[in-house]
Amino acid sequence: MTSHTLPVDRFDLAIFGGTGDLALRKLLPGLFRRFLDGQIVPGSRILGIARDALDDDAYRARVGEALERSGCGAGPRTAEFLQLIGFRTLDATADQGWDAFAGELKAREPRPVRVFYLAVGPALFVDICEKLRTHGLNGDDARIVIEKPIGKDSASAARINDAIGAGFDERHIFRIDHYLGKETVQNLLALRFANALFEPLWNAAHIDHVQITVAETLGMEQRASYYDTAGALRDMVQNHLLQLLCMVAMEPPATLNADAVRDEKLKVLRALRPIDAGNAAALTVRGQYRAGAAAGKAVPGYAEELGRSDSRTETFVALKAEIGNWRWGGVPFYLRTGKRLAERVSEIVVSFRQVPHSIFDAASGPVTRNKLVLRLQPDEGVKLFLMIKEPGPGGLRLKRVPLDMTFAETFGVHQPEAYERLLMDVVRGNPTLFMRRDEVEAAWQWIDPILAAWNADREPPKSYTAGSWGPGAAVALIERDGRTWHEESD
Repeated sequence: MTSHTLPVDRFDLAIFGGTGDLALRKLLPGLFRRFLDGQIVPGSRILGIARDALDDDAYRARVGEALERSGCGAGPRTAEFLQLIGFRTLDATADQGWDAFAGELKAREPRPVRVFYLAVGPALFVDICEKLRTHGLNGDDARIVIEKPIGKDSASAARINDAIGAGFDERHIFRIDHYLGKETVQNLLALRFANALFEPLWNAAHIDHVQITVAETLGMEQRASYYDTAGALRDMVQNHLLQLLCMVAMEPPATLNADAVRDEKLKVLRALRPIDAGNAAALTVRGQYRAGAAAGKAVPGYAEELGRSDSRTETFVALKAEIGNWRWGGVPFYLRTGKRLAERVSEIVVSFRQVPHSIFDAASGPVTRNKLVLRLQPDEGVKLFLMIKEPGPGGLRLKRVPLDMTFAETFGVHQPEAYERLLMDVVRGNPTLFMRRDEVEAAWQWIDPILAAWNADREPPKSYTAGSWGPGAAVALIERDGRTWHEESD
């Protein structure tokens, strides 16, 4: 089997923060791969925007180096792609250069789709949106892409959304969560709603619990100043993990219309049972890594990397969430995420209930639960763990084995990375896989009481060794319910 791609309309893409890590490591290599696959049509342009004093040639050289580092550069079409690239020196907080920039974009005929990607810190969101508005670049052919974090709590998120909304209609605002662009997340929609097999079982009568894990082996890298003011709950749970939870738990939308999908996700967020000062100690675990070995090498602890021994910022979170509705009543959702963990893995595990009665004797071996495992990274794919008879003579012996669909093997081609797909969706004007304002604010409203409970608690985060799976309390969180965290060998 092979996949196919369709070209998008001609566009101008301006990347604010065009010399930054996100642009050079993710966005531009992703755009190059879309160019190679024929999705970017002639006449499209990609402009890096930053305060640096660069000209087009200097920026193209920098992009070329970034493509080589990403493993996709130096091919025969690299030079052709680089001719789409330009650079404009702009300061979001100053007026100089904006008139010329706006005039250049407005002079393009026929007018292409305009995309403004804000790959900058949230402190600049409002200034850039105001500049785009005052220079008339916020029309019906424009889209603006906002990276997380959108605020640090519900009040600040509302302020940012108000300011962005003053310049752009909601239908033109694309709040990006790259986890929603992953192949496996979208396949979850297909598995649930395009097959008669799963949806009749997708409820509390048949599902025992759900696990969502996003684990990283890296530490803070270059994000220390941001990360210590955020922590894992704000950085990962409020957006990535809750969005994955919504995709698992939402009711079937009437159509794949963007608002129909996002309406159902919003209902899930509003149905989450509160976690606050009264139950946070029982339902949440926060940790901070100490020195150890990660990815095969010795690494310092978080406090040593930060240069501050008094930081109470969590680098690990595990929590038990419940959804108060008929479909999911009584089904726990166990979420965990952290830095400097044993493996880099992101996955959703749907664990079905045990069969009500086993007809097999002890010699056949145990009958264990069926599991549906959706692996987001690395090696995106889906595995359905089933019980079968072990082949061979000598009696009936049971064994659990996976039906395995690894996308790269099944379709035989490179599957677009999340940013590649989402960038093309922005050009198309398809907001299905992007967050709507009310989703963002509903997620913060659930997170705020957890943060308040932690701030009122004088206990520091629980320590865990770098290269482990987090604090022992995270294991206790799930095992006190008679369950265990999924491992591939389970």
